[in-house]
Amino acid sequence: MRFKKIYVEITNVCNFACSFCFQSKREKKFVSPEDFSAILFSIKPYTDYLYLHVLGEPLLHPQFEKLITIAHEMGFHINLTTNGSQIAKRLDYLLTAPIRQFNISLHDAEENIPPAQWSDYLASVFDFAKRKSCDSYISLRLWNGGVEASSPFNSFCLEAINREFDAQISMNRMTERNIKLQPHVFLANAARFSWPGERQLDIRERYCYGLDTHVAILVDGTVVPCCLDADASMALGNVFKEEFGTIINSDRAKRIIEGFRRNEAVEEACKNCGFRVNC
Repeated sequence: MRFKKIYVEITNVCNFACSFCFQSKREKKFVSPEDFSAILFSIKPYTDYLYLHVLGEPLLHPQFEKLITIAHEMGFHINLTTNGSQIAKRLDYLLTAPIRQFNISLHDAEENIPPAQWSDYLASVFDFAKRKSCDSYISLRLWNGGVEASSPFNSFCLEAINREFDAQISMNRMTERNIKLQPHVFLANAARFSWPGERQLDIRERYCYGLDTHVAILVDGTVVPCCLDADASMALGNVFKEEFGTIINSDRAKRIIEGFRRNEAVEEACKNCGFRVNC
């Protein structure tokens, strides 16, 4: 089995407190370089694409540069999701870092950065996007569609984007998934979703790419079917205790995969996951 991508959480520590983010009860932690190397060694036969994302802000990791070096030397194509708040602090390194794609969640700023500082925040992100786009993809995310309260923030962002990238994007284009701003720079729009278990949806007939195109590993080594299982409600095993191949071929993993092949959600978390419900 080969995955299109594998998510690895290098920390679940974050400097933002978003109301829409999952409120995990897990112990806060930063993965050590030694454990990170062990994780990557275990998954190397199963993917070439590494996504540093589940919970947490990866750029807060005190040994971030060392982790990137480890992943790069092992031949992974590295993708990073960030709230963008730490880009200016790590700018010199990030401009040369061997990272294939940066997903920058602009919507996180609405609740965590004072409105008077929105312009400075966006200017920092846009400057980085333009300079880094020569050798990386940049996805500027506004994943809060359908939230009326976020309309003023979205309008503010859109006006700034239009000025900075000489674009003419109107609000009625915000239903488009990806809008090209310049080579390698995109505006990614999506509806805000609910995390598994956040709402009682009881959707039994559904398909998901979890354990098909991707899988996730939390900072403590726990393997879960997807990046939305942020509290390991569907823990399949731990890469520090078992072989990764054994974990993804466990009875529980097989039941999940076989269920989705029948368009059936067999886990309660999957039945009550709001990702894609209104997208």
